[in-house]
Amino acid sequence: MMINNEQIAICEKYNTDVYPAPSASKMGVSENVRNKNLYPINGLRHPPEGDTNGWYIWAGETFSDDDNFFQPLHTSHLQIWKPEITKFLALPPGYRFLLGENGYEDVWFDESLLNT
Repeated sequence: MMINNEQIAICEKYNTDVYPAPSASKMGVSENVRNKNLYPINGLRHPPEGDTNGWYIWAGETFSDDDNFFQPLHTSHLQIWKPEITKFLALPPGYRFLLGENGYEDVWFDESLLNT
């Protein structure tokens, strides 16, 4: 996935550096992200490690500690699962986003994500 203008605009809007998530890198995504009508969509980014880009994304109000809650997914496949999320993927480690219905979005920095 090449960095696009929408990703750059999100980084500018929230005054962050642009930190791309390479197409071949992996992220953790819950199966429920595929549900077209389940909100909110939550994302958080830890520092990249190995072939991962640090992103963990899930939908709904409930987060699970189950070992199988997140599935590895190549970044390029997120365009098929939930294309509206891709604009957030250039946010640097330590950032979180919340995407709600009717275009609601919130982005914030969470320093605790850098200490894991």
